[in-house]
Amino acid sequence: MNNTIIRPITPADNQAIAKVIRTVLIELGVPKVGTAYEDVSLDQMYETYLPDQMEYYVVEHDGAIIGGAGIAPLDGGDKTVCELQKMYFLDQARGKGIGTSMINTCMAYAKVQGFKRCYLETMPYMNAAQKLYKKIGFTPLEAPLGDTGHYSCTVWMIKEL
Repeated sequence: MNNTIIRPITPADNQAIAKVIRTVLIELGVPKVGTAYEDVSLDQMYETYLPDQMEYYVVEHDGAIIGGAGIAPLDGGDKTVCELQKMYFLDQARGKGIGTSMINTCMAYAKVQGFKRCYLETMPYMNAAQKLYKKIGFTPLEAPLGDTGHYSCTVWMIKEL
């Protein structure tokens, strides 16, 4: 897509990315409990990703936020493991290679931060997302890692960096 950029989040993006994430979660039928939908951080994404070893990126197209994803240390996990978090895109951004570009951006940041592996959680029916993750090198896990609080997400994957 022309006029599309991936960039770090700014305070001015908070409202737009919260709306994108909630819109996508509702569209995909994700439960509002035990998932990112109920995370208090959704309304303060810039502030949430300010600490060391954390970064959130947004996809901007013609001045509008159409998606995003973040990297952070895995809560309650091994310090060498990061988590790919809150990766959601509006329909207009899907199937155009933006997801691959976003993951590559996040993985590059994770490597610079010294992480050795990247973990993610998703829903079992998010087949397109799982296909993308596998294509990029994520492999399935038998059980969750860390303590994300997203107990409704029952597909867990990991990638060596």
